[in-house]
Amino acid sequence: MTTTTAEKMTTKLPPLIPREILFGNPERTSPKLSPDGKYLAYIAPDEKNVLQIWVRTIGQEDDRQLTADKKRGIRMYFWTYNEDQLIYLQDADGDENYHLYQVNIQSNMVRDLTPFQGVKAEVIDLDHNFPDQILVGLNLKNPQTFDVYRINLNNGAVEFDTHNPGNIVGWTADAKFQILAAATITEDGGSDLLYRETTEKSWETIRHWGPDEDGGPSFFSNDGKTLYISANHDANAIRLLALDLATREEKVIAEDSQYDISGSLTHPITRAIEAVGFYKDKLEWQILDDSIAADFEFLKQAHKGEFRIVSRTLEDNNWLVAYFTDDGPVYYHTYDRTAKTITFLFSNQPQLEGLQLAPMEPISYAARDGLTIHGYLTKPVGVPTPAPAVLLVHGGPWARDTWGYRSQTQWLANRGYVVLQINFRGSTGYGKDFLNAGNREWGAKMHDDLIDGVNWLVEKGIADKDKVAIMGGSYGGYATLAGLTFTPEVFAAGVDIVGPSNLITLMQTIPPYWEPLKKVFFHRVGNLETEAEFLKSRSPLFFVDKIEKPLLIGQGANDPRVKESESTQIVKAMEDAGKPIEYVLYTDEGHGFARPENRLHFYAIAEEFLAKYLGGIFEPVGNIEGHSGVVR
Repeated sequence: MTTTTAEKMTTKLPPLIPREILFGNPERTSPKLSPDGKYLAYIAPDEKNVLQIWVRTIGQEDDRQLTADKKRGIRMYFWTYNEDQLIYLQDADGDENYHLYQVNIQSNMVRDLTPFQGVKAEVIDLDHNFPDQILVGLNLKNPQTFDVYRINLNNGAVEFDTHNPGNIVGWTADAKFQILAAATITEDGGSDLLYRETTEKSWETIRHWGPDEDGGPSFFSNDGKTLYISANHDANAIRLLALDLATREEKVIAEDSQYDISGSLTHPITRAIEAVGFYKDKLEWQILDDSIAADFEFLKQAHKGEFRIVSRTLEDNNWLVAYFTDDGPVYYHTYDRTAKTITFLFSNQPQLEGLQLAPMEPISYAARDGLTIHGYLTKPVGVPTPAPAVLLVHGGPWARDTWGYRSQTQWLANRGYVVLQINFRGSTGYGKDFLNAGNREWGAKMHDDLIDGVNWLVEKGIADKDKVAIMGGSYGGYATLAGLTFTPEVFAAGVDIVGPSNLITLMQTIPPYWEPLKKVFFHRVGNLETEAEFLKSRSPLFFVDKIEKPLLIGQGANDPRVKESESTQIVKAMEDAGKPIEYVLYTDEGHGFARPENRLHFYAIAEEFLAKYLGGIFEPVGNIEGHSGVVR
C-alpha cells in the first residue's frame, strides 16, 4: 500500500473484493417467464463473456443460448405474445440508435425488425389480443420526432400508423391496440395530454400541465372508458388518477402527500390496478386489489429485502419475483400463487454471496436554507471513523438514488471509503416542490446541498474533511466538475464520468430527438437563446483556473447525450493551465460503460487514483484484455 492510511486500513478492512466480481458481467440476470408459462429466458455471458439471451423449458434443465451478439452484449429484451418469439434491443457502440431484433426460440433465427441506418426505435406497446403485432416509435422521417409504426411479427412488415406533428414525446394505445392518447411538450416547458375517440378523429387537448407540473397518460382501462394518468396538478406529489373520458371527471386512485408514485402493478388480462408503489427511503406498496394481498404478505415474509414482480404469466398463476438487498446480489424466485410456494431460481452474482459487504443506511439532514435532504450512507466495514469519504452523485439530475446493492458503492466501501449518496433538490420522487427547488440551480443550490452533505459527514465525525472526493456520472460528472471549480477547497480529488463541462455546448449538441425537450431544459436549467451569460456562469469549463485538486475523466466516444467534446474541451483547458488531469476515452462506448472490459479498465484506474489522493487500498490494475480505453 502506498500510504500510512492505507496500511492502517488493511488490517481492519474485510478482504479486498476483486473488481471482476464487482464490475464484471453477472452470472445470470433479468429472467422473464414466457406469457404461456412454458419457458424461462434470462441473460448470461457466452464463452467469450458477451451477454446473450438464454432459454430453458420450465421444469427442465435444457438451458441453451439463443443469440450470438458479437461484442457489446444484450441488456434489454422481452417476450412477445407471439408463440416462441423474443425481441431484444441493441445499438452500435453506445450511439443509442436502438434496433429491435426478433428471435425465434426454436430456430434461433434473428431478424432486424427496424433495419434503418441512424434511426432509433422505441417500443410503445404489445398486447396479448394482438400477438402478431408490435407498436414502435421510429424517427425515420424526421430525426427529431418519433412517428408510430405497426410491425408485423410474422413477416416483419413495417406499416406507418400515426403521424407525429412535431411535439409529441409519448404515445399510449388502448385495449384495441389503437393509439388514442399522447403526451406533448409545450412552448412554456410544460406538457399537454392529447386524446382522440378514434384514429379517424382529430386530437383534442384534455389537460395542460405547466412547466412546474408533471403529468402524462399511463394506460387505458379494458373497456376504453377510463384513461389512467400520473400527474401532480392540484397536489404536491405525482398521483395515479382515473380520468372518465365521457365526463372528464378525475378520481384519485393512489396518492401520498410527499412522495410520487413510483410504479404500479396491473393484471395482465383485465388491466385492473392491483398495487401502487411509493419509493420513500425504501419501496413501499399500497395494495388496491384484495386478491393479491395474501400474495404480497407471503412474499414479504419469504425473503429479506425489497421485492418486485418482474414477470408473470397471462393466466397469472405464476410470478417471477426479484428480491433486492443492500449487501448481496439480486435473488430471483418463481412463485406459485395457487400452492403459495416459492422456489429459488438463481442470484445474478453468486460470488457476492457470503462476502462482507457494507449496509446502506437511509439518512437525512437540513440544508443551509432549511430544506430536508434525503440520501444514503454506506460506511466501510471495520474502519473507524472519521474515514476518507467519496460523495457519489447520481445522474439525471431528474432522477434519484435508491436503497440497495450498487457495485460502485460497495467497491468504494470495500476500499475503505465512506460513501454518501444524496438526493439533492431537483431529484425526482419527493414531490414537485422539491423538484422545482432545483430549477435554475445547477452549480448553485443543487451544489450547496452536496456541500451541506459533506459538512454533515464531517460534523458527525464520519468523514475526514481533508480526504473527501467527489465522483459521479452524467449530471454527477457535472457535479464533480462543479465541485472542483466552484468549491475547490472542499474536495481532495474528483472522478467525472461522461459529465458536461459547458451548459451552452451541452444544449447545442443534444441528440436531435431531444429537440422537443429543449423547452424543459430552458425552464429548469437556463435559456440557451436568451441567457448565455447565466449558463456560462454555471459552466465549470469557464472556471478551470479555480481548480486546485486532481481530476480523472472517463468518456465514451459515441455518447449522444454528453458529447465527447464536453470532456475534451475541459481536458485541454486544464492541460493548457497546467492543472492535474487524467483522461480516458473509450472508443466503443456511449453514455456510460456497457462492456465489462471497459468497466474493469476504468475502475482500475479510478481505484488507484482515489488511493493516491485519499489513502484507501486498491487492487493493482493488472492486465485487462479487450478494453478500448485510450489513456491521455
